[in-house]
Formats: sequence, C-alpha cells, structure tokens
Amino acid sequence: MPQKKRTFFTVVLILLIVGLVLGLASILIIKQIGESPKIAFGDKIGVITIEGPITNSRAIINQLVEFKKDKGIKAIILRIDSPGGGVGPSQEIYREVMRTRTRKKVIASMGAVAASGGYYVASAADRIVANPGTLTGSIGVIMEFVQIKELLKKIGVSMEVIKSGEFKDIGSPHRKLTEKEKRLLQDLIGDIQDQFVNAVAKGRNLPVERVKKIADGRILSGEQAKKLGLVDQLGNFQDAVELAKKIAGIKGEARLIYPSRKKVGLWDIIFNSAARSILRLLKNSNGEVKYYWPGPLNSSLTKTY
Repeated sequence: MPQKKRTFFTVVLILLIVGLVLGLASILIIKQIGESPKIAFGDKIGVITIEGPITNSRAIINQLVEFKKDKGIKAIILRIDSPGGGVGPSQEIYREVMRTRTRKKVIASMGAVAASGGYYVASAADRIVANPGTLTGSIGVIMEFVQIKELLKKIGVSMEVIKSGEFKDIGSPHRKLTEKEKRLLQDLIGDIQDQFVNAVAKGRNLPVERVKKIADGRILSGEQAKKLGLVDQLGNFQDAVELAKKIAGIKGEARLIYPSRKKVGLWDIIFNSAARSILRLLKNSNGEVKYYWPGPLNSSLTKTY
C-alpha cells in the first residue's frame, strides 16, 4: 500500500478513536452531573432542598441566585423539611426568596416538618403546599441557656469575671439570670417576634393582627394551617410540581433541576460532622436567639400517622 494511503487511513483511525473517547467521556459526564441547568432542554423547574436546622444561608441563597439567572428555569420549588434555626440565616433566605419572587414564581413544598424558621422561609413563597399531617406553624422565638453553676460547685471550680458593663456576661452558664436581665432579654425576644409576625403577614398578605393571634409558638398540622390561611393547598411534592407548572404557564412535562452537589471524601464527612456537632453544642450553650421548634423530631410523631 502506498505511503500516502497508509498515512490517510492512520489519520482517519486516530480521528475515529478520538471521537469515540470524547463520546464516551460526554456520556459519563452527563451521567455524573445529572440534569444540569446548562444541558437540560425545555421548560425547567428548579428544586432547592432545605433540610434540618437552618444554621447557614449561603448555599441556599447561592442556589436561588443561580436559578433566578437561568432563563430556562420558569419556577422554583423550595422543598422544606426543617424545624427552623437561627434568626439571621432564616431572615436572609426569606429576603432572597422575596427578591426572587419579583422575577420567578416560588412554591414552598413542606415535608414532615416546616416549623418556626422553616415556616418563616416558606411564608416568602408565592404559594405554600403542605401535607395534611405536616408539622408547621410554631411562629415564635426561643432563647435557651445552659446552667452549670451547681456542677461547678460540686467539682470545686469557681469563675471570676471582669466586665465592662452590667450586662456584658448576660446568659453566662455559671450563674442564674437576674430579674433585670430576664426583662432585657424578654424585650429582645419581643422585638424579634414582631419581625417574625410582620414577615409572615407580608409574605402571606395577611393582616398583622390576624397573624399575632396564632403567633404564640403553637405547632399546627398542615390541615390546621390551611384553615388559618398559613398554607394554600394540601398535597405532596408532586402536587407542588403541578402547581408550579400551572402558575408558571408550563405546558406538558417539565424537567426538575437540582443544584449540583460537590463531591466530598470520607474524611471530609467525618471532619465536617464532628465540627458541626461541636459548633451546635457551643451555640446551644451560648444563648443563641432562634426561630426554632425544639420538638420531637426523632420521635414517632414524625414517622407514623
């Protein structure tokens, strides 16, 4: 065979091999990342999951901003399964949901629990869908302090504090609160409670006085919440999808787009889990103000009908 023909067939073979490798690589990448917003076709609905205590808002806000910018995403569903959490993170997510509503429809879909800060976030959505037995409501503020005064006394440990002002060590675990401190903290709780009530009233388009009547921390079922105007519709996640399609004007099927998840190794999981446990312990003993329902999340109440 002439040299030129051999060269030609060699080049063709190389190109075929390269094409095959690139094709296989593309398939693997698509399988790895799933239905990424960048490669999915047709109308899309973004789904953002909020699970467990709300301690940090950054990831949720970044996901909201990303979905808001994607022109192919016509609506966003917040899938909430949370007892609430920190006041600051809950308020930050609420604010971003309200901002997102000006450009895209946002639906809140409640799972087993969407209470306190979980409901605070949901109230910012255009519509709220809950199961009849979803635990929700708990509109209120809580602040807890750990007291170890008697324990320190038993082991012979005492504490000396030098402070710049009367209230600088308020909530210290080695002494009880004074009556003056209790009144000060109650005023603080009252102010943050008013913020919660006003946020729900604004998000749900309800009179403030109407929200105040049920803002005593009571826990509600999804069915009770619907009767009170805190929920729009009873149903599961798929019902929330259908509602999102309807109010966003999506005809036919819609692709559900979930944020891509960063891969983590075993060491990262162990380290992060330990770090979160330590931070949670420190926060719980440091009088953090929370929109949180400290209910029986691990009990049969959320696992059986």
